[in-house]
Amino acid sequence: MTEFERALLDLLPRLRRFARALTIDAADADDLCQIALERALKAEALWEQGSRLDSWMYRIMRNCWIDEVRARRRRSETFVAEEEGALVGEADDRRIEARVELGNVDRAMAALPPEQREVIALILVEGLAYKEAAELLDLPMGTITSRLVRGRQALLEMLGEAA
Repeated sequence: MTEFERALLDLLPRLRRFARALTIDAADADDLCQIALERALKAEALWEQGSRLDSWMYRIMRNCWIDEVRARRRRSETFVAEEEGALVGEADDRRIEARVELGNVDRAMAALPPEQREVIALILVEGLAYKEAAELLDLPMGTITSRLVRGRQALLEMLGEAA
């Protein structure tokens, strides 16, 4: 395994979280991760040694998702949401409550406009600096800040209603 492949493997949990934030659906997120990783492995020579691999991968993943959304729109396909009842038979109340709360957060994130969702995923979930997110998304810093503020306020309102 090369150093590049090891670094990609280390990034995988973060990439999966970002993919989930972009796609909302776990299966779509896994597919997006696979597509982005394949693209990155094929384009390894284009990555500049010493630059941030995570930012490079987030950009690849975002571009892959944009391509997928456009293709879906053209094909007019819809995907069925995950089936309910995944928790049937689980005895641990705390785990059930945590999953319910996580489901509330997932639904709230899904209700956000995609522009706010991706900024929240990069800054609040992945911990990127505002400047890094602005460079990655090719947006002015003020746009990043306003999307983050509006998205955070919308999440708080939706999650306040869920409680």
